Order: sequence, then structure tokens, then C-alpha cells
Amino acid sequence: MTTKAEKPTLQGQRIKTRKRDEKAKYDPVGFRDAILQGLIEAGSDLEAVNKYLDQAGSKLKYRTYGETLFDILIAGGVLTPGGGISEDGADSGPFRTDMCVFGAPDDSYETLRGYAQVFTRLMRRYKYLEKMFYEEMKKVLVYLKGFGEGDRVRLARCVAMWTSDSLLDPKVLATLLQDHLVKDGLAADFICEVLLTAKNLKDINTVRSLLRKAGLDSRLMEFLQANKRTDENFKNLFQQKGLAEILGIYKNLEKETSLKELQIYLAQQVSDGTSVKDIIVGVQEIAKKNNIQEPQIVSSIWTSVMDAVEWNKKEELVADQALKHLRVYAPLFAANTQSDRAELTLLIKIQEFCYDNMNFMKVFQKIVILFYKSEVLSEEVVLKWYKEGGHATKGKSIFLDQLKKFVEWLQSAEEESEESGEEEED
Repeated sequence: MTTKAEKPTLQGQRIKTRKRDEKAKYDPVGFRDAILQGLIEAGSDLEAVNKYLDQAGSKLKYRTYGETLFDILIAGGVLTPGGGISEDGADSGPFRTDMCVFGAPDDSYETLRGYAQVFTRLMRRYKYLEKMFYEEMKKVLVYLKGFGEGDRVRLARCVAMWTSDSLLDPKVLATLLQDHLVKDGLAADFICEVLLTAKNLKDINTVRSLLRKAGLDSRLMEFLQANKRTDENFKNLFQQKGLAEILGIYKNLEKETSLKELQIYLAQQVSDGTSVKDIIVGVQEIAKKNNIQEPQIVSSIWTSVMDAVEWNKKEELVADQALKHLRVYAPLFAANTQSDRAELTLLIKIQEFCYDNMNFMKVFQKIVILFYKSEVLSEEVVLKWYKEGGHATKGKSIFLDQLKKFVEWLQSAEEESEESGEEEED
């Protein structure tokens, strides 16, 4: 009897790995060396640098090493935590270059514009780098303390160019509000240099827009050290930095914030049906606290009172609805129209509202007469509005025509009053 020899069995299983499935080794030092070699060959000619970086993107992995690339173009080498330059691989060759923002021969706007344009052209060619640039800049700004004063100035001026040209989202500037940067005064110096550059290269409106987009227009005081956050120190800082216009921007913003508080209060109280007497007290408190003037107050009252109602779409019904509603709030208007300027402001608000809401075109006269009888609007202001052109241009001829008979009545009453006064004197 013959037996077959047993076949050998596999004691394990070997899985063949396809080459494309092998994970590439992450090698930022190797990428740095390749970039540095290219920059050495390009020399100090920025046009040659731009050409090299444009071509290198098809060979080197910008998607993988984008942040390393920006480290090199900003600081000359790979940044380490704190703002130093990594010396990895120093034995085998150079680990940094002067062909970067920090290595610019001087900090003039003209010189730095060329270095800033390197980033602009690079990201126009490789759009995916924009997001990586934003993340990189958040890291770089945290490292400010590790950079020299000249490097910080160069960087701030380039940041102003990048943000003004919409290459870099201004929100990155909020990163400056780190405790260690504020404490050392670095945050204030840096933001001031950015804003001053934007002002000098463009105008103060660019500065205003930059602050608003960055979400810093209401947070500028936070750039001062905690124990120095006073109006006086705030004023001194921006005046010394050549940014006195910031004070006006900040003051206007404070007014806007105060008015917003008033508008929110009015909208809530009118919506809740709070008594007019209580609303008057609340308005006076907010106005006093924030130094809000009567014309601004009465404008806010008009907007809040008119926004609180869903107006009838039928023209013949909206007049009764409006007069009934405004009669309730007439005392609120009267309490805040103690000056001619406030009265005139209210008249113009009524005019603009009636023009913008077509169903109210024929209601203008009735509202004016209601407010005259309720002692909100005086005879003098109505006549001034009618005669001297204190009105806005919206619906000018229509509303003048509507008030013609009422004005004639006011004038005749005024004449009779003058005549009776003369008789009494005789």
C-alpha cells in the first residue's frame, strides 16, 4: 500500500502591498532642502524666485508641505515653537535662506511689496494654498515674541498688504489677542503697524473696513495691557502711532453700539406693550448713560414704533390704523422732541417713511397734524420745514402740496396772533 507524501502547508500569509498603497514618508526637512536649493539657484532676483516657485509646484508636494513652504518664505527656514528656526540637517547643507520676508534688504513699502507679491502670485497659481496660508499665519502671529523688531515690522507691513488685497482673511488679526502678546505690548505695536501701513498705502476707509472684517472694531481697547485700559492711554497710543483717525472710528462705533442698545430696548418694550410712561423713563436712562442726543433718540423711537406693527395693505384702512397707533405713543415722541433739531429730524423721518411705504403717501399730512395737536411738532418747525427746504428730497412736491392748506392755516393763525398782540400793546 502506497501513501502519498503530504504537501507542505503555509504557516502564514503574506500580503503583497501595491506600491501606490504605501504611505509616503513625511519629510519636511527634505522638502526644505529642495526649496532652499531652488532659491539659491534663483539668487536675489524676485522674478526668478517667482518663476522657480511656479514651476516647483508640479514637482514638489505643496499640498503636503504648504506650511513648511510658507515658513521658509516668511522666516527663511522651518519655524519651531516660539519662533526659532529648525537646524535639522544643518550638517549636510544650509537650513535657512535670506530670500524671505525677514531677509528683505529694507522695510520700505516699495521693497516689501515685491516680497508680498511672491505670495500673491504663488496662491493665484495654486489656489489650495490660500487656506493653508491662513492657518500658517495664525501660527506665525503667535510666535511674534521670537522674532526681532525689524522682522515684526516687515511682517506687519506684508500682512497689511495681504489683507488689503484680499489675499489673507483679516480675521487672522484676532490671533494677536493672546495674553503674552498683549502683556508685552507686541500685539498693540503689531496691529498699529498693520493699520498704519493700510492707511499710508490706501486710505483711512481701508483701515475702517479692515477692522470691521477682522471683528476688531469694537475690541481695540483689548490690545492695551489690562492695567492700562483707559480712554487716556487708548488716545495716547493711537496718536503716537500716527493713527489719530482711529479715535473717531472708535467714537462712532461707541455711538452705534449705544444706539443699538436703545433700539433693542424700544423694540422690546413696544412689543411687550409696556406703558408709555415707563418707556419714557427707560429711554431717558439709556440716553443719559450713553450721551445719546435727542435727534438720534427720536429717530430710534420712530423706527421702533413703526416696525412694531403689521400694516394693513389697503390704503384706505392704513391711515386709521397708523393714527390710532401713533396717538398712543405721542407722549413718548413729545418727551424727546424738546429741541427744534429733534422735531425737524422727526419730520424728515416721517417724510421718508411715507415715501418708502407707498400706502402711506396720503397719510403724511394726517400724521403731521396729529403730532402738531399732540404738541410733538411745533408751528415754527413745520413752517421752517415747509419754507426753508429742511425736508428730504423724497416725495418733496407731493408732501408740500399735501401740507399747503395746513400751512396756510398756521400762517393765518400766526398773523391773527400778531395782530391781537399789537392791539393789546396799544
